[in-house]
Amino acid sequence: MKTLAVLVLVALIGSVAAGAYAPGMTIANATSPLNTCGGNCPSNDCPGCPCGTTRSVQDPVAMCAKYSGWNQACCQCIVRHESGGNANAANYNSNASYDVGVWQVNTVNWNSCSGGRAPCDIETNLQCAIKVWQWGGNSFKLWSTCGGCGCC
Repeated sequence: MKTLAVLVLVALIGSVAAGAYAPGMTIANATSPLNTCGGNCPSNDCPGCPCGTTRSVQDPVAMCAKYSGWNQACCQCIVRHESGGNANAANYNSNASYDVGVWQVNTVNWNSCSGGRAPCDIETNLQCAIKVWQWGGNSFKLWSTCGGCGCC
């Protein structure tokens, strides 16, 4: 057990040194490396927890109803496939970017929609998702799950 704790600590220090940790992020759950970020990082490879370690599962129908401009069925499918409705969901991508929140808004969009911060709260995530939807020509084509939902 002591060896595992040392290995986890070394991995965390390496993540911080590599720049994968940003101020305000919570370090991934060191006691359970297969359940990072309290279950908010389903891939279990997040070097940090931009939306914390507490799950906040929301109803996709209610979340999508907050904006009437998009197709509700498509939005609900996207939310179910992207985050399962978890407002604190995080996905760490192979290009070192994050997708966060109900609509899994990518790091590349944070400057344009949330002042450079992870849009973890529901309202900010919604406003970011609306902007991404608009940038995609008022469609869900910028979400990787749009094809599986028939919404590209």
